[in-house]
Amino acid sequence: MKDQSILVNNGVDLQKSLELFGDINMYDDSLGDFMAEIENKLYKISHFKEMNDMDNYAILVHSLKSDARYFGFTLLADLSYAHELESKANNTIFVNENYNALINEANRIVNVVREYLKSSSNQSGDVPNINETQTINETHTPTILVADDSEIIIKIVEKAFSNKYNILTAKDGQEAINYLKECNQYNIVGFLLDLNMPKVDGFKVLEYMEENNLFSKVPVSIITGTDSVEINLNAFKFPIVDILRKPFTESALNNILERTINHRSNIGM
Repeated sequence: MKDQSILVNNGVDLQKSLELFGDINMYDDSLGDFMAEIENKLYKISHFKEMNDMDNYAILVHSLKSDARYFGFTLLADLSYAHELESKANNTIFVNENYNALINEANRIVNVVREYLKSSSNQSGDVPNINETQTINETHTPTILVADDSEIIIKIVEKAFSNKYNILTAKDGQEAINYLKECNQYNIVGFLLDLNMPKVDGFKVLEYMEENNLFSKVPVSIITGTDSVEINLNAFKFPIVDILRKPFTESALNNILERTINHRSNIGM
């Protein structure tokens, strides 16, 4: 067992996070994924700030906020959320004046997590590999498509459902659209879609589905970390099944996936 007091004494809400992850082993494995991604994520945040690219900056700090909420990094989540709101409002003055506070807290958390992951004598430092092979050998096998740029979300879905379904994962909207073009091949029985992704966002995917009459073939529910009522209402302008707000528990994930798949059955597919 790792020394959980390292996290708790540094302001991490571990108890709340374990309600989401289910157990400490899943939490620890996901921390490994977080550490593998965080350096590149912080670099991109810095890059987009220097370029005054507030659209992409907002996407990255939104992702950082979602990760922080899942792991119980309360202060980092709050700071990221403030930057998300202000960058969406194109408030570059706020972003520049408060950037150091955000990055300093992110770096503090990285150091805390690094110390925590090394605190067990039997810690190997290896992160279990996720099966990245997405070739479906049997077209009749039911498949879930997950479009989200967060490795954490993907890993939670795989843990919950990979024993029953094939899992296809897309890191952005264009990858999701590519899978949807071949939806008959993959037998997609449910689609979990994030709205806020780089390159092509979730709304572009919904528009593609509408233009190609795919909602009757592929039932879709939204998984999102946005707190915007307007954005959620815009999502319901499409015939989606439901919206699940991040961070969510495994039971909530099970419930929305069951409703999504049953929706497909109810319309006679």
